[in-house]
Amino acid sequence: MPEFDVVSPEAIAAGEATDAYFDRTVEALEGADRNPEVVAEVTASQFPTGDWHLFAGLPDAARLFEDRSVDVDALGEGRLFDGGPVLRIEGPYLEFVRLETALLGFLSHATGVATAALEARRAAPETPVLSFGTRHVHPSIAAMVERSALLGGLDGISNVAAAEVLDREAGGTMPHALVISFGWGNQERAWRAFDDAVDASVPRIALVDTYSDEVDEALRAAEAIDLDSVRLDTTGSRRGDFRHILREVRWALDARGYEDIGVFASGGLGPDQLRALRDVADGFGVGSYVSNADPINFALDIVAVDGQPAAKRGKLDGAKQVYRTPDGGHHITRTDASGPVEGEALLEPLVRDGECVREFGIDAAASRAAADADAVGFGS
Repeated sequence: MPEFDVVSPEAIAAGEATDAYFDRTVEALEGADRNPEVVAEVTASQFPTGDWHLFAGLPDAARLFEDRSVDVDALGEGRLFDGGPVLRIEGPYLEFVRLETALLGFLSHATGVATAALEARRAAPETPVLSFGTRHVHPSIAAMVERSALLGGLDGISNVAAAEVLDREAGGTMPHALVISFGWGNQERAWRAFDDAVDASVPRIALVDTYSDEVDEALRAAEAIDLDSVRLDTTGSRRGDFRHILREVRWALDARGYEDIGVFASGGLGPDQLRALRDVADGFGVGSYVSNADPINFALDIVAVDGQPAAKRGKLDGAKQVYRTPDGGHHITRTDASGPVEGEALLEPLVRDGECVREFGIDAAASRAAADADAVGFGS
């Protein structure tokens, strides 16, 4: 059986996951006996635009430079940025020329997903929000998606293999397929089968919109087993006014003494829907809005060669530093210029002579993201 269409980690680390013109660049430079000392920067926009993004993908980027004779500075994982460089590389150009494609991919995709996750988090700050979206992406990047979702502040993930990579526990209860497996009218058999077989540590959350009215199935599920919550994942074409349906389910449960049963909502939800429903739902599952987020359009540009400022037309030459001021401002200066008063320099050592000098932790990065979001007013 043929292998999956996946580029191996070994090929990525070796610089083989590159665009062909970088191979040509290596050939040309080596043929000319030329290997300049350069400064290169990864940037999405040169000046602040008011469009904040959450920086992610840094652990993979750091691994890419292991055992390479370069120094790398970068923002902290979980920092918000608005213009200016997010990562700077200094060293012989041939040491990293073939890593550019993979580096930009690591940072661009993860940053887009993490930013979308933070948007969802800020839309429902007091309500549990779970990541349900890895079914929409190539399975080889599931761990990146789930890590980025947690970085953005989501409360849980669903992908089992990704959870193992991240040393987390995957969550989830039942799909419509379980209910359908027992046939129309036999929803109680499905809910009871789940309750009988699944470990008691797993929350009892019954899916209640498979065959009949959501209120009807919610009440039947509440009578069938001892529930923690019900989940509504109603197809958009049959949904109608989702807010009204959630309120009706809540009313019906409360009226029959089931005030302790939560009402969980999922199915094509994004920040707008979370804001509209957060007062009538006890939790959300968010899928494609996060997993399918557009990558951030990062570029890598040489800005200095052999100690002299140098850049292509339209790019700011010379090495730069970025600062965060107490008022949430994001400022960009040359490294040989003074930063703003009370400004915190954000580009810090990541790799020194091929060795990573920073530690990574999802919880710490997520806390940093939350604090930064407050500081800059993200999502307000």
